[in-house]
Amino acid sequence: MNKLLFRHIDNSALIVFRICFGLLCFLESVGAIATGWVHATLIKPQFTFSFIGFEWLQPLPGNWMYVYYVVMGVFGLLIMIGYKYRWSALGFAIMWTATYLMQKSSYNNHYYLLCLLSFLMVLLPAHHYASVDAKQHPEIKRTSMPFWVWLVIIMQLFVVYTYGAIAKIYPDWLNTTVIEILMESKKHYYLIGDVLQEKWMHYILSYGGILFDGLVIPLLLWKPTRKWAFAASIFFHLFNSIVFQVGIFPYLSLAFCMFFFSTKTINKLFLRRKPHYEAAEIIIPKYAGVLVTVFSIYFVIQVLLPLRHHLIEDNVLWTEEGHRMSWRMMLRTKGGSTHYRVIDTKTNMSIPIKLDDYLTKKQQRGATTKPDVIWQFAQHLKKDFASQGKDVKIYVSAYVSVNGRPFKQLINPEIDLASVPWEIFKHSDWILPSDL
Repeated sequence: MNKLLFRHIDNSALIVFRICFGLLCFLESVGAIATGWVHATLIKPQFTFSFIGFEWLQPLPGNWMYVYYVVMGVFGLLIMIGYKYRWSALGFAIMWTATYLMQKSSYNNHYYLLCLLSFLMVLLPAHHYASVDAKQHPEIKRTSMPFWVWLVIIMQLFVVYTYGAIAKIYPDWLNTTVIEILMESKKHYYLIGDVLQEKWMHYILSYGGILFDGLVIPLLLWKPTRKWAFAASIFFHLFNSIVFQVGIFPYLSLAFCMFFFSTKTINKLFLRRKPHYEAAEIIIPKYAGVLVTVFSIYFVIQVLLPLRHHLIEDNVLWTEEGHRMSWRMMLRTKGGSTHYRVIDTKTNMSIPIKLDDYLTKKQQRGATTKPDVIWQFAQHLKKDFASQGKDVKIYVSAYVSVNGRPFKQLINPEIDLASVPWEIFKHSDWILPSDL
């Protein structure tokens, strides 16, 4: 095992990937400001729906989140040029993960992937060549890296894509219902809008998505199919970028393709002055055991975490329990009509609640369809009225449609949501059964 994991290979792919990764981190940060995402998601709301347990993690007041994202962008640039690399990578990883945990209204699997990659990059020796660090400290300059670095990247990608494919194998995806609903909102797109409404296109997108996610990593690993898989990756990811506008993820995915091609090819294309490493030395560090243990635990978690919804009662499409951090990407659409009934315990009087007084339109989508967000808003209302000296009970009447189905009651309207605890590892019985 040590001979396999600590055999050195050329590090050209890692070096070029670091440059691309840092640039994309910079673009993601400044792009969030330029597109208005920071304002809409972190500045405009009165409060944010954080991950449960991280309620203390709220955006900085006023316009300070702009400064926050500028600092993240600077860290991205420092990663790109390889200056104080590990500290810069750690700074970006912590700040990005904090913004991920402090809001769920714009939850995206790609944001979660960037959290994982950011911390992985802290551990990878990506600054040993073509970096300011290597120039200032020639003793760290290397043209090689241990094989485990390559293996970690490939295993992470395999987990992401494989679970992405498996999650799509369910009736509403296979009969193209989900794709049809998703494409409905794209009909105004210039040139391709009408084509995206065609049934044959829905089948191509539905089954093509499963095949791509399930096969792209094996096909990239196998030399005879590598170029075809790369061509398919370019088409797939550019299509996603244009149609779904998912930020840097398509380009990050294309950057990963460098790890599948010959290091000589990467060297020739991007680092012509760099000597190509071929010695295949086996260098086992003193911390080898710790390293293997840490990554073993990490990948066990990565493999098991997306399966947790199978241990929770009812369908994850309905309850959302086990949905996040499971690579369940664009798998369902939801619509909802939800009414919050607040009762003053002293007077037994009903207090009218208008969602517009508390939440942005984006937040309202979660507070009308997702049980955990509904529960969090009930807790927020209770605290808000407590600050006014009122003790209240909060009942919720929520009707939700999944993938265009008829609306069905989601929450038990007889349960005071303000008084029930959140169950982390099991089903919340105040969520009514589904018919999915």
